[in-house]
Order: sequence, then C-alpha cells, then structure tokens
Amino acid sequence: MVALETLLKKIMLIVGLLGVIIIYGGFLYLLFSGRSTANLPWYLLLSPWICVYFGLTLPQQLAAIAWFKAKLKR
Repeated sequence: MVALETLLKKIMLIVGLLGVIIIYGGFLYLLFSGRSTANLPWYLLLSPWICVYFGLTLPQQLAAIAWFKAKLKR
C-alpha cells in the first residue's frame, strides 16, 4: 500500500510539473504573441500547482505552507 501511495505521489508530481510547463508555456505564447488572454479562467494557471502540492511528501507540504505563511505576513 505504501508503494502505491509513493507511485501516485510521483505521478501527481510529474503531471503537475508537465502541466506547469505546458499551461504556462501556452499562456506566455499567447501573451507575447499579442493575443488576448482575457478568456482564460484564473484557475487554469493554479490547477497544475495543486497537482504539484499533492505530489510532495508531507514534510515538503508543511514546508510549503510555512513558506506561504511567511510570504503573506510581510
């Protein structure tokens, strides 16, 4: 069961990273080519990061939350 969980976390991490590359690459292409990005929903840019977050180990997830808290307190 632990091996399955580890495999699923790695898959989530890979899918998330590929999503970041593909979605942000497409967004930057539209942005720099002069085409409108107004019809893209905001959650499209956030969705791959959710996969990345859940692909991390528990200590890494907690460190990410602590990092965000520190950034927001400034």
